[in-house]
Amino acid sequence: MERNQQAALCLLAILILTIGVLPAGSQQAVPVSGGQEVNQVNARDYFIREYVIGPRDLLEIKVFELPEFDQTVRVSEDGSITLPLIGNIQIGGLTKDKAEKKLSELLEKYIKRAQVSIFIKEYQSSRVAIIGAVEKPGMYELVGRQSLLQMISQAGGFKDTAANEIYVLREGQDGTTASINIDLEELLINGNQNLNIPIQANDVINVPVDKQINIYVFGEVKQPGALQVKMSKKITLLQAIAQAGGLSENATKRGVTIKRRDKSGQEVNISVNLNDIIKGKKKDIPLQEGDVVIVKQSIF
Repeated sequence: MERNQQAALCLLAILILTIGVLPAGSQQAVPVSGGQEVNQVNARDYFIREYVIGPRDLLEIKVFELPEFDQTVRVSEDGSITLPLIGNIQIGGLTKDKAEKKLSELLEKYIKRAQVSIFIKEYQSSRVAIIGAVEKPGMYELVGRQSLLQMISQAGGFKDTAANEIYVLREGQDGTTASINIDLEELLINGNQNLNIPIQANDVINVPVDKQINIYVFGEVKQPGALQVKMSKKITLLQAIAQAGGLSENATKRGVTIKRRDKSGQEVNISVNLNDIIKGKKKDIPLQEGDVVIVKQSIF
């Protein structure tokens, strides 16, 4: 895929995501280090909630029933802000929820049970590492609010060798690293906007290179030879025969053999009747690296 095509794909995906397409049944658990799990459908909220306020962030602060306190302020280099009534407050290093709680407590002398809300309008300018199968891996400035796809677009888009699953690594306040797995097909094709998560300073976006494996199809097919496929695609027997041009006129569907090496290196022969798979009596067989498919000739 050419670079401009990849950039166009990312932009198209961003447009699709802004429409708000959310397919049903997408609530899959995402593993996070330390035994935590985050549902993919809640990934965006999770990362916003865990964001640590820092210098140059632009905050919109509102207080219920105290409109004169409403302010839009930028966090100073030392992590502080200045607000009416309570003056200079250290807010850097706090999450949104903790900052709201701190301001509420400071306002208790002016209004009972003060309800403070903070909206982060601009995230701090910092650097993000993008590594792996992108056109221009490296360190990128994070200016303002940027999503995963926007950062990938800055890196030139995905390479053809990109795996279907990428990872965003983020260090938490307790020193542990959280990781969320992003399914690219779910994000780009199905348009699950919750996977287009906000990116935070010092994040590492890892786009693994998908391994190319060889599958061999010989015998009574129209284009016998080696097939190169991505390991993540998990090609099946029927798909491999289709990619080899399909069965020839002399082929028998009852005489297909898969030659495979087991873990000990011994060759195992798997006999298959394609009719059973085609008719739904048996499941299609996922092929493994190095498998040799032999389609025999019909005796009639």
